[in-house]
Amino acid sequence: MEGLEVRELVYFTAVAEELHFGRAAARLGMAQPPLSRAIQQLERRLGVTLLERSSRRVALTEAGAVLLRESRRVLDAASAAARRTRRAGRAEPQLVLAVKPGGDGGLLPAILDAYQAEPGALPVELVWSFGEREVLLREGRADAALLHRPRNDLTGLDTQDLLTETQLLVMPRSHRLAGRTRVCLNELAGEPLPRRPGASEGGSHGHRIHDLGQLLHLIALGRTVAVLPSSIRDQLRDDLVTVPVEDAEPTTLVLAWPEHATSPALAAFVRVAAAVADKATGHGG
Repeated sequence: MEGLEVRELVYFTAVAEELHFGRAAARLGMAQPPLSRAIQQLERRLGVTLLERSSRRVALTEAGAVLLRESRRVLDAASAAARRTRRAGRAEPQLVLAVKPGGDGGLLPAILDAYQAEPGALPVELVWSFGEREVLLREGRADAALLHRPRNDLTGLDTQDLLTETQLLVMPRSHRLAGRTRVCLNELAGEPLPRRPGASEGGSHGHRIHDLGQLLHLIALGRTVAVLPSSIRDQLRDDLVTVPVEDAEPTTLVLAWPEHATSPALAAFVRVAAAVADKATGHGG
């Protein structure tokens, strides 16, 4: 990407996504001729054909598809950098942590208390999200997030492991599997499983879940079941039961943050979180 300007990437991305110069120009708020010239100049500079043009259609070449993928990555990174810079320049800086309700393994209160006792600790703003918390990191809307491996996409993020848990099937007491001592994943075939916000349909007809309270209420009503980390037991209603899922891969709670982050406040938060987790799991000194 050396030598390319953000403006050029914005122009090319619009054309590549619209596959129509007129629509791309309208999207950018500019006339079509200068947009066409800009793309031609970009092709000459790179020495490749990015778009196959005819009187009837515009199509991406293989080189164009590569540039579109890289352009999106660069533009997303630039937007995230702008957001992080604006937040860092606030009169009262803070640390933004994205958390899923009920998804902290019971560690969050102790982590927050320990961090606030640190010299120079920043106020911590909690952003509650049942969906794509990793997206908040990549978009620069959060400094750190509590995520789960392997469930969340950790590409491009640094992580600190906090807690590894087995997984449980959560269901109403009247469920056909409620009396079992253990179950296997294949026994859940046909069960309505919940979907996270932003998840594709994927053939699932389960409810789209936005918070833990909604999920537990739907389970109690017999409308869904869920496979969740074992720490969820501490938050369950009396009308729900759990059974270990013996072939479910263990899930690891991790603290994640963008690669190459250099904030001293974030570094202190990571160190404190790791120490609290070690103490809670009996690994601390």
